[in-house]
Amino acid sequence: MADQLASAAGTSAIVAGPFHRAADGRPTVRGVLHRPASPARDGLVLTHGAGGNCGAPLLVALGDAFAEVGVTVLRCDLPYRQARPKGPPFPSGAARDRDGLRQAVRELRWILPGRVFLGGQSYGGRQASMLAADEPGLADGLLLLSYPLHPPGRVQELRTGHFSRLRTPALFAHGSLDPFGSLDEIEATRPAIAAPTAVLAIDGAGHGLGRGTRAPSPAVDTIARIVAAFVAFVTPSDPDAAGSR
Repeated sequence: MADQLASAAGTSAIVAGPFHRAADGRPTVRGVLHRPASPARDGLVLTHGAGGNCGAPLLVALGDAFAEVGVTVLRCDLPYRQARPKGPPFPSGAARDRDGLRQAVRELRWILPGRVFLGGQSYGGRQASMLAADEPGLADGLLLLSYPLHPPGRVQELRTGHFSRLRTPALFAHGSLDPFGSLDEIEATRPAIAAPTAVLAIDGAGHGLGRGTRAPSPAVDTIARIVAAFVAFVTPSDPDAAGSR
């Protein structure tokens, strides 16, 4: 992957267009596919948080940035968002949302010859990690953006029960001002995961990874740092570059 990324870096002819696949008995995959200018081997499925959709500024920026370094990105709407344009997910629908992510990963595997990674922001990242815990071979790595360790102010209600079953390498990108979990809390829970993990700390960022608690979108340098850290994390020739343990 490292050679592929080096040759693709700096290209600008990215193609991003609608993606829609429907199959009987399977969740519909709907979103946007970002294709690099040069043929890609590896891909990344990205999904959104509880209040958003695949058009979230963070996901759009990451889709373009990963494509610029040679990674095909499918940013997709979870099934609950396909069912209604607004409102949070219902707990009863979480399994269906994971089914949607499973199908999205399969779609990329049918398109690409290489590895497929899975990631998401907040709720999307939580569902991605739960899916990976249930199916260890589904994704080759996880990108967990602002993982919601607990509801704000309710630190005892941890959402990490599945971490002990997680065998997929995971990179956490987390803001220092995130009310859903502090950087110290992220560090404290990493040892529960029996796979390489790393944390990319975004100083001064909130849950959306923008500067401050109410910033609508992350800065350009934050996007670049996330991409560089994840590429280093999943590149076998340099496994320690992102601080993996």
